[in-house]
Amino acid sequence: MAAPLLILRDIHLTFGGATLLEGAELQVGEGERLALVGRNGSGKSTLLKIAAGLIEPDKGERALQHSTSVRYLAQEPDFAGFETTLAYVEAGLGPHDDTHRARYLLSQFGFNGDEDTKKLSGGEARRCALAKALAPEPDILMLDEPTNHLDLPAIEWLEGELKGLRSALVIISHDRRFLTNLTRTTAWLDRGTVRRIDRGFGEFEAWRDDFLEQEEVARHKVDRKIAREEDWVRYGVSGRRKRNQKRLGDLHKLRQDRREYRGATGNVNITVAEAENTAKLVIEAKNIAKSYGERSIVKNTTIRVTRGDRIGIVGPNGAGKTTLLNMLTGTLAPDTGTVKLGSNIQMVTLDQKRESLHPDDTLKDVLTQGHGDMVTVGETRKHVIGYMQDFLFGPEQANTPVLRLSGGERGRLMLARAMARPSNLLVLDEPTNDLDLETLDLLQEMLAEYSGTVLLVSHDRDFLDRAVTATIAFEQDGKWQMYAGGYSDMVAQRGHGVQARTPDKEAPKPAKTKEPGLARTEPRKAKMGFKEKHALETLPKKLEALRADVTKLQAKLADPALFSRDPAAFKQAAADLEAAHAAIAAGETQWLELEMLREELEG
Repeated sequence: MAAPLLILRDIHLTFGGATLLEGAELQVGEGERLALVGRNGSGKSTLLKIAAGLIEPDKGERALQHSTSVRYLAQEPDFAGFETTLAYVEAGLGPHDDTHRARYLLSQFGFNGDEDTKKLSGGEARRCALAKALAPEPDILMLDEPTNHLDLPAIEWLEGELKGLRSALVIISHDRRFLTNLTRTTAWLDRGTVRRIDRGFGEFEAWRDDFLEQEEVARHKVDRKIAREEDWVRYGVSGRRKRNQKRLGDLHKLRQDRREYRGATGNVNITVAEAENTAKLVIEAKNIAKSYGERSIVKNTTIRVTRGDRIGIVGPNGAGKTTLLNMLTGTLAPDTGTVKLGSNIQMVTLDQKRESLHPDDTLKDVLTQGHGDMVTVGETRKHVIGYMQDFLFGPEQANTPVLRLSGGERGRLMLARAMARPSNLLVLDEPTNDLDLETLDLLQEMLAEYSGTVLLVSHDRDFLDRAVTATIAFEQDGKWQMYAGGYSDMVAQRGHGVQARTPDKEAPKPAKTKEPGLARTEPRKAKMGFKEKHALETLPKKLEALRADVTKLQAKLADPALFSRDPAAFKQAAADLEAAHAAIAAGETQWLELEMLREELEG
């Protein structure tokens, strides 16, 4: 057997006074496909940085075979010193690497190489960093959450690209399907140490659950032995003091081991406050359509959602998933067609950007809405500390401001707040972002037990398979089709997964570059300005107020005596109604334009 390319031995690291890694070990062989898994905060990214040579541990050894090349994909790439995307990607190439591969990968991710790195959105930065890591085809490729910010077509393309590489892979990801399809070995970072099994991620979770169960049985045996030994101490030690000093020392060691035992991190305990049932028919959309300029976002689409349905919405970035979701929930009116909502709907929405969390609010204030120490979940009142612990927050975090929480913690906090609100319709836009695998399991179980209706936008194929009863898929040119079952069922029925959106027919054709086979796209806006972001956030409330004005004006004009009693008031009300309708149309068009821009940039 060939010697490993990389070995980490007895790695120790303390961070902020807490032990993060305690004797962790890892080895990577030639061509190995390894999943590095563990709870959020367990130190996976830190261990990967140590393996990449970017961080020095407090203690331990890193051994790398001579001339072995290593490339590392960070969650937050650094573009300092690189003016263009091509310069950034080519900087990762070695002297014997193919420079054409850099351009090929950039083109696959939608770049021409001339983009200003200072103006890249989060999604663009991620794709550019992926191109840099993949371009040299290194001996070892380390990827930290490579599917973040990627849509389904890009994820499936990346899977195919990685399968074709000869490089050894070490992957951190919360995407189960991605890990299952790519890995053959799993390294589990748990309580500071690494346990390795020579099985891919698909077989890991059953093994882990069995291991934790056996560990719990062993812990109970220790507890029982301590109880027996304490009984002996109380009644037998005085008569046999010298002869039994060793036994007494053993008891003290047992107690110390029990005190120092680092149990597995607890599970998230998710419960949801449910409102009264809706009518049987929750949403009925008939022949709805929405366009932006000459481009059809939704065209002639009919969708029925009944009580208890769990509907997944899938499509490439920029297809209009959020637009369709807003039309179905009544937030955005269609250009043509009708949307009818059932009676008694109480809707709770979880947005993918976590933007509704104020950065200065404390964790306690978010959950209690700034009132008292109690949280009401359904018919149960719970102390905020206990409710926090259900979502893996420690009591000491009660006064921690949102801005100091990690991405995973913000995701759990959004879930905790949403689940405490009474609802019979849950609208979840990318709820799996930044959640670890165990929290995803609990969210899936909660959705399975939820008696209401769920609308879910996600790029997570495994979560869709586990959570939804039907899937609405983008079919190009504004067409959306509903399929029974989850993502895999949809693929089986239509013969393929989600495909990248084709350019609109009305769009001008891109000019060709000097590089054969590659196209130069027009310069794209890099990110939304402050005014655009503000407009996107405030327009829904303005439109809601305008619709309320329309209702009042219509009621006023419905008075048959108004015209004869006060012709001037009738005329003014009619003019106001026309202006309100025009303002609503203009506001919806502006919102749709901004939402499409956001989808394109953030994807």
